[in-house]
Amino acid sequence: MRETPRSQVTAGETGSRPPQLRPGRALAHTPGASGSGTPHRSDGRPPQTPRGARYAGQFGRFGTTPPVPNRPTIFLILFAALLFAALTWQVASDGPLLAYDERLGDAIRTSAIPSGLAEFFSDLGNMAVALPVLAATLAYVTWRTRTWFPVIAAAVTMALVPTLVGPLQTLIARPGPPPMAPETGFYPSGHAATAAVAYGLCALILRSRRLAYGCVLVNAAVGLGLVRQGYHWPADVVGSWCLAVLLLCAAAYAVSRSRRRSSSGTPSC
Repeated sequence: MRETPRSQVTAGETGSRPPQLRPGRALAHTPGASGSGTPHRSDGRPPQTPRGARYAGQFGRFGTTPPVPNRPTIFLILFAALLFAALTWQVASDGPLLAYDERLGDAIRTSAIPSGLAEFFSDLGNMAVALPVLAATLAYVTWRTRTWFPVIAAAVTMALVPTLVGPLQTLIARPGPPPMAPETGFYPSGHAATAAVAYGLCALILRSRRLAYGCVLVNAAVGLGLVRQGYHWPADVVGSWCLAVLLLCAAAYAVSRSRRRSSSGTPSC
């Protein structure tokens, strides 16, 4: 048998009213302290990570701007660095890998790939082609975002390509394929590195996943064209790709930090 609530009558007051809620247990499930209006905080202070300051996704995924590299990106950096070191060691020491590399290069050079198409693809690695494409992309992004940091980061990254590739070519002095013999200085490939970094920066700055896939296809075509025309060995191209991955990851990290500071209100370039 249930008890009915007792009526509470005071002086000068008639009728009954329901029992009053006790603070503590009943209010423990309401958002914030009483009257604070702040969710999940009992002291009225603002949350430590407001929704406006959260950054979804991880560095390395196109379309996001967090500053912390995720695990797949770190693995990619380590893989590229180790592969570049291994290839450089094999080329510099005339290791056993070069026999397979030259055999593959000869097979591609004498394949049925049309020479005109291969020449067109290899020309995409020229600075006269890649740099204007990058410059147009940077001009568009600067006009849309009114920020100069992507331009600075891209300029520094592109300047590092000849700075790193030139001394390595002179130091290693790898002989070129038969059409280029007896010239030396073909590892790593300058054309492959220029194409990978320039077109990779376009996809990075625009934060487009589709452009990233297109960049991979274009660079694969550039590398195939360079080997087909006898301008480089396959290892020259792969070494340049590894070097480009390291440069692009560094540029992506710098640009993501700049965007995060800009979105949080911190002045940036």
